[in-house]
Amino acid sequence: MASDSSLGNGMPLAIRRLVTGHDQDGAAAVALDTAVPRSDVFQHIPGMVSRLVWATAPVPGLPFDGIDPTPGVADIVPASGATRFLIVTFPPDSVFFAPDFDPAAAAAENLAISPGLAERFEPDGMHTTETVDYGIVLDGEIWLELDGGRSAHLRRHDVVVQNGTRHAWRNKSERPATLAFVLIGARHHG
Repeated sequence: MASDSSLGNGMPLAIRRLVTGHDQDGAAAVALDTAVPRSDVFQHIPGMVSRLVWATAPVPGLPFDGIDPTPGVADIVPASGATRFLIVTFPPDSVFFAPDFDPAAAAAENLAISPGLAERFEPDGMHTTETVDYGIVLDGEIWLELDGGRSAHLRRHDVVVQNGTRHAWRNKSERPATLAFVLIGARHHG
């Protein structure tokens, strides 16, 4: 896991995660108080950080059984009705154009850190998932690129609802951008 040092944009590498549940008497209580267990700092994409905060099954069970679901997640893209909660820090796009950038090593690392998602990436970063994604810009600014070169510039505290469309995230700024995402597995109609 990463240290508590900052990425240079006010976003810590390690984030505290509280998960509620019930005590033996049925009263609401904090069941887990830990750092996000799957916080991955990319070595081959400097400044990229992926944090899998939580995951649910298609029909979450209550009460919480005390077992952290994140270590066992084998697919970042949730099945229909399931969810994933991620916080991702994107480095400036200039990182990908640096003379020492190794695209093959970066792709292999992404496959290891983001199974099920990384396989969907096209060479230019465009990708599609059968999910409804709620995204919130926590820090920095980023561009959501869609088909045909269409794009939307998002700034701190802007939100996006991404409905299973082909897209890519572009950080055209000079500093990292951090977004929180809730991915909800969906079914494609048609």
